[in-house]
Amino acid sequence: MDDDEVSVEQAPQQPARRGQLRIYLGAAPGVGKTFAMLGEAHRRIGRGTDVVAAVVETHGRERTAALLEGLERIPPLRIAYRGTVMGELDVDAVIERRPKLVLVDELAHTNTPGSRHHKRWEDVEDLLAAGIDVLTTVNVQHLESLNDVVEQITGVTQRETVPDEVVRSAAQVELVDITPEALRRRLAHGNVYGAEKVDAALSNYFRQGNLTALRELALLWLADQVDAALAKYRADKRITATWEARERVVVAVTGGPESETLVRRASRIASKSSAELLVVHVVRGDGLAGVSANTMAAVRRLAADLGAGVHSVVGDDVPHTLLEFARSANATQLVIGTSRRPRWARLLDEGIGATVVRESGRIDVHIVTHEQAHRQRRIPALDGRSRRGIAWVVALVVPVLASMLIAVIGHRLGTSGQSALFMIVVLVVSLLGGVAPAALSAIISGLLLNFYFIPPVHSFTIADPDNLLTMVVLLLVAVAVAVLVDAAAKRTGQARRASQEAELLTLFAESVLGGSDLPALLERVREIYGQSGVSVLRAATGVVCAVGEHPPTTAEQADTAIEVADGEYALALSGQGLHSHDRRVLRAVASQAVGLIRQEELAREADEGRALAETDRLRRSLLSAVSHDLRTPLAAIKASVSSLRSPDVEFSPEDTAELLAAVEESADQLTDLVGNLLDSSRLSAGAVHPSLQRVYVDEVANRALVGLGRDATGHGRAGPDRVRVDVDAVTVLADPGLLERVLANLVDNALRHAAGSPVRVGATTAAGRSVITVADSGPGIPPGSEEAVFESFQRLGDRDNTVGVGLGLSVVRGFVEAMGGTVSATDTPGGGLTVVVDLAAPGEDVVVSDEHGEVTG
Repeated sequence: MDDDEVSVEQAPQQPARRGQLRIYLGAAPGVGKTFAMLGEAHRRIGRGTDVVAAVVETHGRERTAALLEGLERIPPLRIAYRGTVMGELDVDAVIERRPKLVLVDELAHTNTPGSRHHKRWEDVEDLLAAGIDVLTTVNVQHLESLNDVVEQITGVTQRETVPDEVVRSAAQVELVDITPEALRRRLAHGNVYGAEKVDAALSNYFRQGNLTALRELALLWLADQVDAALAKYRADKRITATWEARERVVVAVTGGPESETLVRRASRIASKSSAELLVVHVVRGDGLAGVSANTMAAVRRLAADLGAGVHSVVGDDVPHTLLEFARSANATQLVIGTSRRPRWARLLDEGIGATVVRESGRIDVHIVTHEQAHRQRRIPALDGRSRRGIAWVVALVVPVLASMLIAVIGHRLGTSGQSALFMIVVLVVSLLGGVAPAALSAIISGLLLNFYFIPPVHSFTIADPDNLLTMVVLLLVAVAVAVLVDAAAKRTGQARRASQEAELLTLFAESVLGGSDLPALLERVREIYGQSGVSVLRAATGVVCAVGEHPPTTAEQADTAIEVADGEYALALSGQGLHSHDRRVLRAVASQAVGLIRQEELAREADEGRALAETDRLRRSLLSAVSHDLRTPLAAIKASVSSLRSPDVEFSPEDTAELLAAVEESADQLTDLVGNLLDSSRLSAGAVHPSLQRVYVDEVANRALVGLGRDATGHGRAGPDRVRVDVDAVTVLADPGLLERVLANLVDNALRHAAGSPVRVGATTAAGRSVITVADSGPGIPPGSEEAVFESFQRLGDRDNTVGVGLGLSVVRGFVEAMGGTVSATDTPGGGLTVVVDLAAPGEDVVVSDEHGEVTG
């Protein structure tokens, strides 16, 4: 065995390397994604990389096709589907070839049934798992999160999408950018589409406004991904210093009357630098003076109007909590209001503003003046720890100062006055709280009074029993007052904690009542309490929902676990420890979370119930309609045939022809009824499988009119010009049989409702789409019922309800959607109804539905 053989045998023992994904992101077709991908492939080949091309869509562009020269190609996998052979990515062939890099165009593509996976991005996942690097392309309109936004902007539904997580997981996402003006020039020069499509494309999808909006979407989406990647890197590396990669402004509000002023000022600061604005409210454990629920509600409304997010965090040390939040958000600017504290109070404590400025580091701090700045606030309350510390200092120092004062003015005071002065000292210490400092102050004061001022002086001997009583009274008064002060302080603390709990519960209740889902509620809990992860656990099934970087999966993994619903559920948190009053709040939040879970379960059950009720309604409607509509033509046929067979009456040729015509018309009604019922059943069962091909609209329209009989062709009651077809040479990508049924039903519906007016069938092509219209000048439909006309058993506007079961337009919608198109109803100018059918033009991708999902044709 040689060395090469040894290395081959040992290779499988090495850990598998996952391939890297590089994506070229574009705002619209034609910006040059495939061109850039091919250019990168040639650069890699020049560096000695093994590169193959598996899927490259040139769309007939000569310059793009020229770059394919010199690239090794992996032949596509040929799959037969509904009489058509389609080429798809051959995953197995690529893995067997095992190149270093493979080119796979159009990541959002939907594979033909029979392929290895439903979506091409799933094929790419297999290639990456096999250790093969992949270059691919995708347009911003194919991103799942932006799909509805793009549809709103362009009016075009993009049915092929790729999950955002797939694109975010790429090692590199490169934006292929081009200005709207340059792209339109590229279109006009024929570098994107053929000359016959240029005018329609420029006036529809590729309008300058559309392209500008799509470009902005692409830039913003990519900027968000870069920002998320930066946040992850900072978290992984535990970087807390501010990196001024992007301007982000944080404004701190207290809930006081100046809060709205601060938010507006911060918004102006943010808008000047195109910065993101965040509003933060620190919920203090000792309660906040001046916090108004109405004011905070107004602040949230204002922030929403300004496009800012409102965040609440819990912390007793307001400056530290505020700066910690600003640094975690990578804020570059911090806006706070000027202090409302009086000047003398700042001598004891520099205040929040000064502390924030001193410790802000690289964060710029804006201190904004406001109308409340010079209004006096109440004396700030000291917390328990600060009050006790000051009490011990005063207990030691103040009695000595009082002794020095008595030494100076003692000749003017008697023993009672000296005792009263020491009594004031003891009361001051007692009011600061703490039995021990008050008792110490009383003992020191009594000893100093006895030693220096009560005979015999300079001796601790008590000659007079009254003096002993004075010292005892000092001690008793000190202890009694201190006990009362401590009790009051305890009650105040409890009230403040209750205020904090009420404020937090209000925040959480607003989240639930405002329509927030369970993940949003848990994210709010995580943010407010500074946790790294929060999850809801169910005893039977495990994790129900989780947010954060490291959410606990079991109660044992959690730093804090709160059980609710008799132990069936638990709220589990990972992060810093919480106080007992925090647990009380979180127990209520956990109950709200359980309520949301049960609400979702009830909603699902209600949906299932509605589905069953709808099925039952359709069944009853069908039985009712069919029982009537079958009898009517059958009765006409029976009467006509019985008359013809009657030996008692001899009919003239004209009468005989009329009776036979009645039989034929009734038979046609039965045929249409049975056809619609069968079509509706096929649609409900998912048994409609379109075979898409190029179809000339005029041919299909004429076949549909012939199938409708003399009302459509103009030889009966409608007259010779009842239906006019003006479709030129428009072609569509459709199933001929289904399209014929669609046009037949639409024309039949128009003939029935148009009250003798002409019916017009038109067609046009624009921006890769073919639009067919069927318009009449009849009474139309009631306003607001444009969608209802396509529901089963609807007869809106029917003057004659004796014919049909209301399935015609329902079948139309089902067939059109099965062919990857859309159908809508609108008013005809001047009165009447126009039905618009939008289908793909030949040469463009279209997604059709079948039992497997979606198929690109």
